[in-house]
Order: sequence, then C-alpha cells, then structure tokens
Amino acid sequence: MANMAPNTASAVPQDAAGGAQNGTNTSALVIVTILFFMWGLITSLNDILIPHLKAIYTLSYVQAMLVQFCFFGAYFIVSMPAGALIRRIGYQKGAVVGLLIAAVGCVLFYPASFGGYGLFLFAFFVLASGITILQVAANPYVTVLGPARTASSRLTLTQAFNSLGTTIGPAVGGLLILSAAGAAAGAAADAATVRGPYLALAGALALLAVMFAFARLPKIAESEDLPLAGEGHGSAWAHRHLVLGAIGIFLYVGAEVSIGSFLINFLGESHIAGMSHADAAHYVSIYWGGAMVGRFIGFAVMRVASPGKTLAVNALLAIALVLLASLGSGKLAMWAILAVGLCNSIMFPTIFSMALHGLGKYTGQGSGILCMAIVGGALVPFAQGAMADAMGVQASFLLPAACYAFILYFGAKYSSLYAAQ
Repeated sequence: MANMAPNTASAVPQDAAGGAQNGTNTSALVIVTILFFMWGLITSLNDILIPHLKAIYTLSYVQAMLVQFCFFGAYFIVSMPAGALIRRIGYQKGAVVGLLIAAVGCVLFYPASFGGYGLFLFAFFVLASGITILQVAANPYVTVLGPARTASSRLTLTQAFNSLGTTIGPAVGGLLILSAAGAAAGAAADAATVRGPYLALAGALALLAVMFAFARLPKIAESEDLPLAGEGHGSAWAHRHLVLGAIGIFLYVGAEVSIGSFLINFLGESHIAGMSHADAAHYVSIYWGGAMVGRFIGFAVMRVASPGKTLAVNALLAIALVLLASLGSGKLAMWAILAVGLCNSIMFPTIFSMALHGLGKYTGQGSGILCMAIVGGALVPFAQGAMADAMGVQASFLLPAACYAFILYFGAKYSSLYAAQ
C-alpha cells in the first residue's frame, strides 16, 4: 500500500474579498445539494423508461439498454471538455450551463414521443451531457467546503439528497408514465405519456439555472498542494489511487445502474414476484430509497470510521446479496436485490473523495477523469443485457457481483487513507 502523506484541502473556498473561509459553508452546501437531488430524480427515471420503451418498440434487452448506453456514454464523451469548461468559467457558471443543457434535453422528449426510439436516445444523450457538467462542477466543490478528513462524510450527505431524488423518481414515473401508458390506446399514445413529466422537468431545471446564476456562492481557488508521497507529479493520471478509483467508479456505477435497469423485468419474472411494470416501479423506489437511508447513516459513521473500511464492508455485503438474488427465488431473491441499494449508499461519494485525495492542482483534472469513468453506467448494463438475452435476467446479475469484488479490493487497499489527518 502506498504511503499516504497528509495533505491540505485541494482547493480553497474564498469570500468576495478573496479571503479563505473557515469550515463548511452551509449555504453553499444547501444550494449545491439541490442540484444533487435534481439529477438523482432524472437519472432514476431511466429505470422506468427502459421497460416502457422496450414494450413500445418491441426491443431486446441489449436494444433497451441503449438508453443507459447513450445516457452514461455522455459522461465519457463530455467529462473532459466539461472539466476544461469549468476551469475557464468557474464552478458556478459551469453548473448554470449544465442546468440549461439538461433542460434542453428534457424538451427534446416532446418531439421524440412521436419521432421514434432514435430520437429518444438522442434526447437522453443531451440530457446526460448537461448532468455531466453538473457532476464535474459539484462533486469537487462539495469536497472542499470543509476539512479534508470529512470530505467523504460531506459528499455522502449531499449524495443522500441525490438518493432522495432517485427514490422519488421511480414512484413519480410509475404514476405519470407507466400507469398512464396502461390506460393509453396504442404505441403512439404510450410514447406520448413522457411529454408532460419531461416538460415539467425542463421548466424546473431552467428555473434552477436562473436561481443558481444569481446565488452568492464562494469562489473556489485551486491550491498548489503537494501530491501523495511516492507518486508522480506530472498529471492526475500519475496518481495510482486516482486510477484505481476511476476503475472503482466505472464498476460501481455500472453495477448500480444495471441492477436498477433490470429491476422491473426481474420482479416481473414468474418465479420471483410476477409483478406488472406499474407495480414493480414502486419497488424500484425501495432500491433507491435504501441508498438514501444508507447515506444518511454513512454521513455519521464516516465521521469516526475509516471511509475505506466502510466501503469494503458495504461491497462485501453487496456481493452476498447479489449472489443470493442470482441463485434464489421468490421473496428472498426479491428483497435481496432490493437490499443492495442500502449497500450502494456510500460507495460513489467515498470512492470519489478517496480518489481525489491529495491531487492538489490536479483536482479538476481528476474530477473529470472520475466523471468520465461513469461511462460504466453505459457499458456494464449493455453487457448485462447481452447476458440476459443469452442466459436470462436472473443469471445476468452475476456481472454486478463481479463489479463489487473490485470495490472491496479498493476499499481494503486504501483503508488508512486519512489515518494521518
């Protein structure tokens, strides 16, 4: 294990006069948390639209997973340009740009509702491009609004509100989209059920952009911190813990998104629960709700416990639960897969903040790399879709179990990351 030297915060929040602020800026944290909530709600709606569009356009699992491929593929394509944009215009203006692009993506769902599956995929890509810019801006912003040692705890708290959005999203989508589709006559009418909800989201995002543009937030100035002892100085890529963290983000997002994407079809299997799509949508909320509850718990736990050890324990539990769902049946398998949401809770913010630790002036580049790794949400569900077409939905969950195995390794390897602080 690399020797982890103590480091100061990788960026410094400043007030209008340029003076550094002490401690966490609560008002800034509240405003940024609203963004976490919104992109959580939008992202979880994909889990509703995947079975909906699969039924409308008679798609295979691989074809249906193109939704996640286009959505999370945007992270890979847009993350690095987003990092360059934010370095040029700043975190706050970058967030405003991201909100406006996401609003345009939501508006595109209206023409897509009568233009076919290809237009839906384009709308998903544009929407995710805006959210990518938000991610690149907001995640490192949260990590520096307070002491370095509690960065994981702080990011976990904001991610808890992201999970509140992902919990509400499937329930709202099930009510406004799937239930309405069940009462609609024909494929065209089913496709039209997305118009109202996504136009409403476009309006909310545009309003947030205006509010965020005029909010008084502290400016973030990059510092010149020393890199971790024994690691390279040339770029963020020279830091081994960042590279391993990027792999961890890739696999974690892939596993989490894959499970959520297949939940409705999994619960519809006759030997599991035999539920309709509309009924299963409520259980998708339980999956994401577990992550929300776990993040509030994790916020408190990681103020005293090692983030790495907490991450490793959660990954081990996730592996056990996914294997139980893959090999079991009935309510046991159903509740096992839903309980994985609780284990997912602290994984993203913990991996993210651990990977950024000690990057100093390379923090912006590192954040872009980590957000680029979110492309795992595009590729892992696509691979699981191929497995589901070949082996069945239940057996395909062995792939997320393998993803959690690497996260267990990463958490154990860097379990003493903040020990010296």
